[in-house]
Amino acid sequence: MRCRMACALAGGLLLASGCGLTSGSPMVDDVEPGSIAQGEPLKGAHLTVASKEITEQLILGAIMGIAFQAAGADVLDRTGIQGSIGAREAVKSGNADAMYEYTGTAWITYLGNSAPIPDPMQQWEAVRDADLKNGLTWLPPSALNNTYALAMNQADFKKHGTKTLSDVAALAKKNPGAVTLCVESEFANRADGLPGVEKAYGMSVPAKNITQMDTGIIYTRVAKGSCTYGEVFTTDGRIKSMHLEVMADDKKFFPHFNAAPVINSKALKEHPAIAEVIEPVTKKLNNTVAQELSAKVDVDGEDPHQVALAWMKAEGFVRGG
Repeated sequence: MRCRMACALAGGLLLASGCGLTSGSPMVDDVEPGSIAQGEPLKGAHLTVASKEITEQLILGAIMGIAFQAAGADVLDRTGIQGSIGAREAVKSGNADAMYEYTGTAWITYLGNSAPIPDPMQQWEAVRDADLKNGLTWLPPSALNNTYALAMNQADFKKHGTKTLSDVAALAKKNPGAVTLCVESEFANRADGLPGVEKAYGMSVPAKNITQMDTGIIYTRVAKGSCTYGEVFTTDGRIKSMHLEVMADDKKFFPHFNAAPVINSKALKEHPAIAEVIEPVTKKLNNTVAQELSAKVDVDGEDPHQVALAWMKAEGFVRGG
């Protein structure tokens, strides 16, 4: 879902061919400053916004581009680049100027660290400091934390009453057959996935109780009760639309994947107003917002850019459009 290590190869191939990094189309939203971008501080700037290809990223990329347009910039849309590394390299190389990225992805996938930092702000600070040498500037993060979680449907929630991962571990010990899992193959084998969860929580789930499948199928299977718990991403709109109950990570095991604007440092030096324009928008982003906006795309079938535009207008950030 977040295109972590699994997307590295795809991103590398993308980079080698140059696909997606030289294409793009102008954003042509007829927007004006609302509560942000007063005085059009980016007037005359030509900025390129990038994103990965997943729903949440398409929405975040559009949100960023719309904010820059309201500030007077001409914006080229290069959202939807396949693979995490492809999008990052676009910004790093200057083929794009800005994107929203996740702190945990940068720390683990790009910067090569194996152990996440438990405190979310310290995680962001470590990524910010480490990436400066790569020509990338991380602006302050949002509360949006697109990390792993286990979730169950309402019927199983009422039956078992688990609210935390510690509760799940206790249930697995008391009644091993009650804990069945639907997970991705990557999650089943990653140190920051299921093996790590079992170690951190003292939980042991028999292999016969674990079914590996694609991300999208997991949500459907959990909703139908085919498995008691399923691996989900905390900002996925299907959690709300399918009325799934998310188990709290009470020992704070999972890495933080807070979304933050990442700007090519040269572009930011040339256009420092980028930071002030995007900061209020970033502050408004959280898991609830992300779930609601993603659901409009993944559940209701709406266009990501139009979803982003409607939200920017509803929040008063921009007018017109």
